[in-house]
Amino acid sequence: MTLKTDHGKSHPVGATVLADGVNFSLFSKYATAIELLLFDDANSPQPSQIIRLSPHENRTFFYWHIFVHGIGAGQVYAYRVYGPDNPDQGHRFDPDKVVLDPYAKAIVGAEIYDRQAASEKGDNCHQALRGLVVDTGRYDWEDDKPLRTPYSASFIYEMHVGGFTRNPNSGVSEEKRGTFAGLIEKIPYLKTLGITAVELLPIHYFDPASAMPGLTNYWGYSTIGFFAPHAGYSSDRSPFGPLNEFRDLVKALHKAGIEVILDVVFNHTAEGDEIGPTLSFKGIDNRTYYIFDPEDKSIYSNYTGCGNTLKGSHPIVGKMILDCLRYWVSEMHVDGFRFDLAAVLSRNVDGEPILQKGYNMIWAIESDPVLAGTKLIAEAWDAAGLYSVGQFVEFADWFSEWNGPFRDDVRAFVRGDTSIVTKLAARILGSPDIYHRPDTDVNRSINFVTCHDGFTLNDLVSYDEKHNEANGEENRDGCNDNFSWNCGVEGETNNEEIKTLRLQQIKNLLTILFISQGTPMLLMGDEVRRTQKGNNNAYCQDNQLSWFDWSAVEQEFDLWCFVRRLIDFNKKLALFRQEKLLEVTYTSLEPHLSWHGVQLSKPDWSEDSRSLAFSLRHPKANEYLHIMLNAYWESLNFQLPPLFPEEKWHRVIDTAGQLSEAACDLDAAVAVESETYRVQARSAVVLIVKPV
Repeated sequence: MTLKTDHGKSHPVGATVLADGVNFSLFSKYATAIELLLFDDANSPQPSQIIRLSPHENRTFFYWHIFVHGIGAGQVYAYRVYGPDNPDQGHRFDPDKVVLDPYAKAIVGAEIYDRQAASEKGDNCHQALRGLVVDTGRYDWEDDKPLRTPYSASFIYEMHVGGFTRNPNSGVSEEKRGTFAGLIEKIPYLKTLGITAVELLPIHYFDPASAMPGLTNYWGYSTIGFFAPHAGYSSDRSPFGPLNEFRDLVKALHKAGIEVILDVVFNHTAEGDEIGPTLSFKGIDNRTYYIFDPEDKSIYSNYTGCGNTLKGSHPIVGKMILDCLRYWVSEMHVDGFRFDLAAVLSRNVDGEPILQKGYNMIWAIESDPVLAGTKLIAEAWDAAGLYSVGQFVEFADWFSEWNGPFRDDVRAFVRGDTSIVTKLAARILGSPDIYHRPDTDVNRSINFVTCHDGFTLNDLVSYDEKHNEANGEENRDGCNDNFSWNCGVEGETNNEEIKTLRLQQIKNLLTILFISQGTPMLLMGDEVRRTQKGNNNAYCQDNQLSWFDWSAVEQEFDLWCFVRRLIDFNKKLALFRQEKLLEVTYTSLEPHLSWHGVQLSKPDWSEDSRSLAFSLRHPKANEYLHIMLNAYWESLNFQLPPLFPEEKWHRVIDTAGQLSEAACDLDAAVAVESETYRVQARSAVVLIVKPV
């Protein structure tokens, strides 16, 4: 039966369910003809209906559109796009390839999909992914609303949806392991730990086959559907299962007081380089979506290290990005975004950096009214050497940033490097040497010691070198500069002295993270010493090397308690809720910080220094801390600030102590009877003033 059609409308872009049918709209400036393919089900080898769009009746400007009567939500669809195949001019049209709608809100066909078929010549219809028409209004949110937790009260947990519960020892039923539903079952774990926001590695639909032969793109930085949840993360295999299960997750996390931040990859796609597959953008309008080599449009500019670079500053691509972000906020209720390789978004259509005052994609995102109040976090660099840490916060009014220097300088100090104490002081204070604006919330610095990209915390103190042999690239991949130290032996060891030192170094790194000004971020599993056996680029390791080992929660329970107490300690003090840069003074009545060394008021800023002390004071909140950091290989005796007779210093943290006693609740803090404190080699101590 031939379906009745009308001209349709150019807006909204994508597939939109209306009263008596569906409106389809697709942008392609250079296409000469387009066919809309309608399939009876997700895995049908051929379409049941092929509707050819007329360039005269079904095109407005460069939007191709048509209204199809008698269909609705659940309709499976895709396109064939005709046009010039001239790579030298940036055109790669191939009507043999069935391509996805960039605006598809659900994607089906994973069971038949073949990346190789999309890369080779010939028709791939029977092996292609397809879109699913969605009516997003069919869901009961139960009055769910954004949490709007301020950065000053946020504790971010970077995690992988699949890896969190995929391990058989997760206690999650087999059908829910590695899914949104599996994560829902583990929300009590996150809440008890004290987490207020999860930052999810990409959950947009990605291509798992975008990896070395025999391996899987586990992390998901290989997006092909920016509007669609990844079907592989759904235990519900029905067509709308991934959509509803993700919304169930968001709603459940919100009920627990936990925000949802999505890691979004608007810098490249799964289509790769010149020999990569034609899945969507490449076959719809290659010249619009990608940046090319200035001298040769047949070659993609690769500012991402992944083969291609999205042309985010192009009006059409920029509109897609904004429409996507709005969709995830308004229809999926997410609370924010972490922008992978965000420096790419500050490049113009030719790839030149344009991060400055004035209009660009960064300002378009943060000034959008739908996105107002959401968390916008930039990874302020790209793979081509554009390092913009400080500039997103400097030139934008709402973006925050992953503070890469915090990671590097804290690691270097704890390792025992020289010429690092002055840098460490800046990181503890909120990095005023990087973030210069006086009106900037100090918590827009997202502080972290580890993240998905690099060593885990356990491996940071267990390996001098990366060990990525399992990735199939002869250990060439991954970062070579890790600021790591194996404490004397590479990898696993039975040496008790080294094992004790490694644990102490872990506690030191965590302590500095949670006593610094800024918003702390913890990597999944660091609280229980998750290891990747020295692999610092486990993007392709969908196995126990990357998964959360739930047996470690019991085995490393004392460390887990240490982390929970650190978070609780941070939560309870107004000193760590400050939004302005702390004053550095000894007399201020406002919250302030003062620097010391082993002697009061005499910090050692010399190149050879490996120690630092500082006091944090909030007179109005009646809070007074003294913190001593010793990265030297011998113990040091630190003077303590004098107190009134009715006051006494009490120990909250001493990382050299037994793990079960290394951190305590404020009520259990132990009194210090001396005017000095012996800080053991490679350890950190936090004291608080309490009345006698």
